[in-house]
Amino acid sequence: METLELRLDHALRAYALQLELEAGRETLALVGPSGAGKSSVLRAVAGLLRPDRGRVALGGEAWLDTEAGIDLPPERRSVGLVFQEYALFPHLSVRANVAFGGKARVDELLERFRISALAGARPGELSGGERQRVALARALAREPRVLLLDEPLSALDAHTRAAVRVELRELLRELGLPTLLVTHDFEDAAALADRVGVLVDGHVLQVAPPTELLAAPADAFVASFTGANLLTGVASSGPDGLTAVALDGGGVVYSVDAAVGRVALAVHPWEISVARGETGDSAVNHVRAPVASIVRLGNRVRVRVGPVTAEITAASAERLALREGEPAVASFKATGARLLRGR
Repeated sequence: METLELRLDHALRAYALQLELEAGRETLALVGPSGAGKSSVLRAVAGLLRPDRGRVALGGEAWLDTEAGIDLPPERRSVGLVFQEYALFPHLSVRANVAFGGKARVDELLERFRISALAGARPGELSGGERQRVALARALAREPRVLLLDEPLSALDAHTRAAVRVELRELLRELGLPTLLVTHDFEDAAALADRVGVLVDGHVLQVAPPTELLAAPADAFVASFTGANLLTGVASSGPDGLTAVALDGGGVVYSVDAAVGRVALAVHPWEISVARGETGDSAVNHVRAPVASIVRLGNRVRVRVGPVTAEITAASAERLALREGEPAVASFKATGARLLRGR
């Protein structure tokens, strides 16, 4: 099995990009805020950026080794790169765009991506999803050993994005290539990647399968990036073996995690239930406040109560007849509250 090895140390404008990563026949996503250094990683692998120090190798074959004086040009690196805005040639047809990557498999790739009927069209005549398929076909026409995807879904509208996400996930699993994907959207990363690395200011905070990042985030930033609510306060010993957290905004909540001193408490929206009044359930944590907002997302509804956002079913929201400005109680169990170090 070929493994992509990556070690980078490179000064960017505001910080140094310093990381070590390996990816086998899997999709490894790098997520993080804009300016975290994600695209610089892809450019270094593709040969479009020469880092101050570093090594890029596939299966032991060095493409870059600054100590050894090795720096192969992009055309000698077996890489397929899909740019964020796809970077198709507007004056060329779909067929010619794909052939630019390599002529041997053009017809096969047009058929595979269901764009044969569009072979004579120009990129300006295509939808966002169709342009993405052309960009992927062009990247694979090079018969790459590594695939690089820069924000592959960000240029799509919400409806197209959901459909293309499913298609892309199936394609990546079928290809079985070492794939690096960068995105600022954790939901995209979780849907597409086998492992996810959270990159902030040039440093990887944690690399793990998406489920592990959700269940055991390394710190408060990782938790917030996966969509958790964050509440800060001071932890101390509480009743029945629980830890009590006196919140900065007032009130006390409880966790099964042990901690003392300043903490960030993380709880995901789906761990929180909402009621109009007293719940009578087994949850020990209750936040009482007016409903600040109600946002419907398909068959789910996100309800903001005081400092936390809960995610409930549309049926539950209808049954509760929630209204903005009216009082509600958001409840969650001590087992759903993780205590983490802040950043």
